[in-house]
Amino acid sequence: MFRLSHPQFLYLLLLIPLLVMLFVYARKSKKKALASFGDMNLVLRLIPEYSGTREILKFLVWTVAWMLIVIGLCDPQTGSKLEKIKRKGVDMVFALDVSNSMMAQDITPNRLERAKQAIVHLLGKLENDRVGLVVFAGKSYTQMPLTTDYSATRLFLSNINPGMIPVQGTAIGNAIETSASAFGINKQSKAIIVITDGENHEDNAVESAQEVAGKGIRVYTIGIGLPEGAPIPVFSGNTQIGYKKDASGITVITRINEPMLQEIAKAGRGIYVQANNSQSGVQEVFDQINKLEKAEYNEAFFSDYEDRFQFFILAALILIFGEVLIAERKGRLAGKIKLFNTKSTIN
Repeated sequence: MFRLSHPQFLYLLLLIPLLVMLFVYARKSKKKALASFGDMNLVLRLIPEYSGTREILKFLVWTVAWMLIVIGLCDPQTGSKLEKIKRKGVDMVFALDVSNSMMAQDITPNRLERAKQAIVHLLGKLENDRVGLVVFAGKSYTQMPLTTDYSATRLFLSNINPGMIPVQGTAIGNAIETSASAFGINKQSKAIIVITDGENHEDNAVESAQEVAGKGIRVYTIGIGLPEGAPIPVFSGNTQIGYKKDASGITVITRINEPMLQEIAKAGRGIYVQANNSQSGVQEVFDQINKLEKAEYNEAFFSDYEDRFQFFILAALILIFGEVLIAERKGRLAGKIKLFNTKSTIN
């Protein structure tokens, strides 16, 4: 296992393009200055010890040394001790609706952000449970496989937005099937938590929930939105430019479909909870999931790492020392060697 203990130092590598530009500019300025004295061929004969190649070589050595120093500052580490521990928990996949209707603002700040907050809130209550992420609109995709790394889950959540799925719509049934495929063949208790406004337009979600329930996977639904509904914002970049309208020019109002979500939860042997501005609904779902039998599973991870920065720093020091030994000018012997002299020395 390899990792960088301080990857933030990699930003120092961005200095290299700047240094290259400065070096090229300095060489051009030097050539321009030499050309001001007269013909370049004549000038170069007057300074036979000048070597442009050595200048380039010295710069390349310094560049490579800088790269090695930066890598050393990042403190490369290799895993030296692999441990396996036993944990008990439940496997759960969050199926998050990212269709355009989730941008409605009947829930503050909007339905999607409220849904993401609900997941983060639930993550704070978990310990050894494994979680996964599926996003869906007209189609569904696995955003993150099952893991106990809740920090990574929060990171993935922060990047979720409606633009990540080009096919619009709300295919809850397809999302349930994709979520079910994320579970492995094990004895874990499995749960799918669908977070959506319930406007299903693509498939038979109730039938899909019933099918996965037959495989021992429970389906819970959290409805995001209010019965009175709200218009769907239309954005240009990050700026809202209006609201979605139908073919007749009437503003479209999106409303939560509670009966549909209740049917899905019932078919999936789970429960339905509505989220609003005062509650996220995750506490009730968590209490139900917490009642499921927690099976034991093995997890392997590297518990000890060894620093390897010293090798990169040593290599950089060797290069810097070698650069000092490279003279800026040609030696007398090098100046006398003319491998490509085509003039004959025979009278």
